[in-house]
Amino acid sequence: MSAKVSACFFSHGFCSLNITNSKNSKVDDSYKENLNMRLMFLPFPRFLPAFCKIRQRNLSANHRRQRGKQPPSERIPISAELKPIGDDESEPENSFINGVEMEHFINHETNCKDDTVTDVEHIDGYNLGILSVSAVETNRNVEHTDEQIMNSLLLPAMTKALAINIDGGQQLSNVQPEDLIDMIKNAERNILLLNQARVHALEDLGKIFDEKETLQGEINTLEMRLAEADARIKVASQKKIHVELLEGQLKKLRNELISRGEIELYENQNKFLNEETLLARDSHVHSLIKEADTLRTENLALKDDIQVLKSMISNVKDTDERMAKLENESSFLESSLKELESKLLVSQQDTSKISTLKVEYQELWEKVENLQHSLDEANKQADQTILVIQQTQDLRKKVDKLEESLEQANVLKVSSEKMQQYNELMQQKIQLLEERLQKSDQEIYSYVQLCQESLEEFQDTLNSLKEESMKRTANGPVDMPWEFWSCLLLTIDGWVLEKKISNSDAKILRELVWKKDQRIRDAYIGCKEKNEREVVSTFLRLTSSQASSGLHVIHIAAEMAPVAKVGGLGDVVTGLGKTLQKKGHLVEIVLPKYDCIQYDGIRDLRALDVTVESYFDGKLFQNKIWVGTVEGLPVYFIEPHHPNKFFWRGQYYGEHDDFKRFSYFSRAALELLLQAGKKPDIIHCHDWQTAFVAPLYWDLYAPKGLNSARICFTCHNFEYQGAASASELASCGLDAQQLNRPDRMQDNTSPDRVNPVKGAIVFSNIVTTVSPTYAQEVRTAEGGKGLHSTLNSHSRKFVGILNGIDTDAWNPATDNFLKVHYCANDMQGKADNKADIRRQLGLSSADDQRPLVGCITRLVPQKGVHLIKHAIYRSLEMGGQFVLLGSSPVPHIQMEFEGIANQFQSHEHVRLILKYDESLSHSIFAASDMFIIPSIFEPCGLTQMIAMRYGSVPIARKTGGLNDSVFDVDDDAIPLHIRNGFTFITPDEQGINSALERAFDLYKNNKQRWKQLVQRDMNMDFSWDSSASRYEELYSESLSRARAAAATGE
Repeated sequence: MSAKVSACFFSHGFCSLNITNSKNSKVDDSYKENLNMRLMFLPFPRFLPAFCKIRQRNLSANHRRQRGKQPPSERIPISAELKPIGDDESEPENSFINGVEMEHFINHETNCKDDTVTDVEHIDGYNLGILSVSAVETNRNVEHTDEQIMNSLLLPAMTKALAINIDGGQQLSNVQPEDLIDMIKNAERNILLLNQARVHALEDLGKIFDEKETLQGEINTLEMRLAEADARIKVASQKKIHVELLEGQLKKLRNELISRGEIELYENQNKFLNEETLLARDSHVHSLIKEADTLRTENLALKDDIQVLKSMISNVKDTDERMAKLENESSFLESSLKELESKLLVSQQDTSKISTLKVEYQELWEKVENLQHSLDEANKQADQTILVIQQTQDLRKKVDKLEESLEQANVLKVSSEKMQQYNELMQQKIQLLEERLQKSDQEIYSYVQLCQESLEEFQDTLNSLKEESMKRTANGPVDMPWEFWSCLLLTIDGWVLEKKISNSDAKILRELVWKKDQRIRDAYIGCKEKNEREVVSTFLRLTSSQASSGLHVIHIAAEMAPVAKVGGLGDVVTGLGKTLQKKGHLVEIVLPKYDCIQYDGIRDLRALDVTVESYFDGKLFQNKIWVGTVEGLPVYFIEPHHPNKFFWRGQYYGEHDDFKRFSYFSRAALELLLQAGKKPDIIHCHDWQTAFVAPLYWDLYAPKGLNSARICFTCHNFEYQGAASASELASCGLDAQQLNRPDRMQDNTSPDRVNPVKGAIVFSNIVTTVSPTYAQEVRTAEGGKGLHSTLNSHSRKFVGILNGIDTDAWNPATDNFLKVHYCANDMQGKADNKADIRRQLGLSSADDQRPLVGCITRLVPQKGVHLIKHAIYRSLEMGGQFVLLGSSPVPHIQMEFEGIANQFQSHEHVRLILKYDESLSHSIFAASDMFIIPSIFEPCGLTQMIAMRYGSVPIARKTGGLNDSVFDVDDDAIPLHIRNGFTFITPDEQGINSALERAFDLYKNNKQRWKQLVQRDMNMDFSWDSSASRYEELYSESLSRARAAAATGE
């Protein structure tokens, strides 16, 4: 049946406009994109218009241009089109065209092809074709007739062939999907032939126009020669007129002489005298006669030339008329093409009908599976199948066609065997799907169990919180901003330092603040208009014995975001402190008072009316204490009155005496805690700058009474250890001789130097770093930077905890730096921010789908600067845009990137901003589609977490904290719900190329999956909650061990 259907389709001229590239055709790309596989109606090949015939062009024999014969243009023979489906496919006997009709269509089609090949001749350099208008009209009539044939034969037949017995549900459609596919393939082949024929016609038309230009040049030449001939004719005419005048005068003179008889006598008498005169006159007359004859001859020749020119001009005029006819027929061809395109729209509706038929076929196919046993019985009973086929045929009842029916039955049998094999394959696939479904059910069941357990834990936690809330309600807790309670704590601490209240009273008042007691809130608010003495007396009346419900944690650090931030340390101090504070703990921060601090981030900054003296270099130096709140946390700022002006340098780090600056600050901070009478549970110090706190606390301040705390030390990067000469350690009061030992602070690589980080590891009760993977890496010789042996010997107290981010500060739904807010459920704002950053930085916005790659980093070797440079050029090659924000403390790296920035200064797709800009960093996170972090090593890294929070997919190297937070989307070993980025292992160009190319491929070719990935990233929890809970556990365990040891000692 498929062979008949295809023959019927294409004998009536169905084809498509599917454009393909070829050597002889150039079609506009936009036109190709808009023309997919479409069906349209064309006339029979035998009805090709007669105006495709070519007629010879007549030119003057004297002026015909001699040309070499051009090779014929490459043609695809029309005999190559309209190939029917192979004979190996089945055909039900109830097809709408019988065998005789099929043969008639095939023979008819072959004749049409032969006629077409004969009619269409190649246009060479000598010939120029003209199109017959009458033939065009004939073609229109044929085309209309063909459409009627199509509508009368094909559509009813197709309708009959595709009919479905809905009531019975047992009879299947005679049209198989394979038939439709083959029909469409044949249609595509015919489309190709039509388009190539159209291209060749356009090429021939171009040649005609070239011939017209050539003829116009010849006409111009002939017109010039004609003008010359006219001038020559005019001169000859004048000479002819002059000769005729002379001849007239001569004739008149002779007549006069003859009329006078006496002239003879006179001539005889004067013959001798006038002989010479007459001879001279006769010779002049003869010469004039000769010249006149010559002019007559030239005049005749010119007349001949004029006749030739006139014939040539008439030929040229004929050629112009032919050209005009060709142009008219070309315009008619264009209109015909437009009519064909209109018919194409109608054919698209037919295509939609075919897609509907496919859906109906799929529904019927499900019925086939239910009726498989019926097909098996049909295979066993071939004779019964023949009888059924004979009953369904109306026209095939003759005995001579019985053999054809038997052959068709054999074909059906073969196709049924193939169908059975296909069904077996489908059953195997179904089994595989069932196995996968069973596995997924198991996974879902396990997830459900986990969810149930989580719900139970949540319910237990909720119940405990309710009970605790009810208990607290009895004591009257008040919900006030943390800035209020922090300010109240700072006031109490100021009274202690100023000796206005005792340490015991201060402790009781602090406990009331920790519990957010309503009485102390009301007392503070009620005393605003009273003097300080009355306020103090009012607070002292509130003192009573209270039990603290949380821990007292004091962070001593060199950074705190956003007021004094260089790297991730400042974010950790603020984020961890705020989260512990929300969990009900008292958190305080001690910082140096830098001259370059961001004062606009500090609220209620004031100096206490007290100075704290601290020891350094054998002297006591005064320190001015400032208090204020940052992000709701109480902060103490220490301003040393030291002649070296340690923290008035215009920068946080990078001074030649950094060892002295921060060892001074560490001792001054402990002196502040001692003189303020504080009894913290945990003193948490960070990096080498405050690592001095651990040995200072145990060697000097615990004996003085500041002995309630356990020391927690966090190293954010083991690359920076602050080692210095052992003699410098004595400046802060530590015994350099006692501490410069291998088991204490002596540097493992240089015996005459002390290492503050090593000292903190040895003297602290808790040692942490910023990710689990980095904790493993630093215990190796390569990653530990000389401290791996010390860390391994103290491994029981060493742990890696992944940092979090401040989800309040980094929130695209509330970020004040963004032009448009957005969230995971409403992503339009991200596109708006992308357009805004492009305008702000002068990048091209022509293609809003072009991916934007972002990078915000310090340009140091640790961050993989060579891979960042490569990523800039690679992203540009793959059709992306790139934005870099950051600077380098290394001069040659900064200079190198300045050169790259100058190179791309006016580029429309790359921009480098070699500084740090807080506002711009938020905008880049929100605008970028991808974010690269190609670090050589990375202790934790926060940019990948912030990028995901803002919907920018990270492309990161698997190292340190990046390995603990970025999981490759193509890694099947990782659960799908935590796959969030693209990773690579080797720190080279091949590694980052692989990750970039996979990211670009997914972004460009699978928009839906990319959107799901972005939403998954934005919904991931990188807050400090889980990390702070882990620190809570470490704090509590350390305090419990200390209490147990104290009880055992008693």
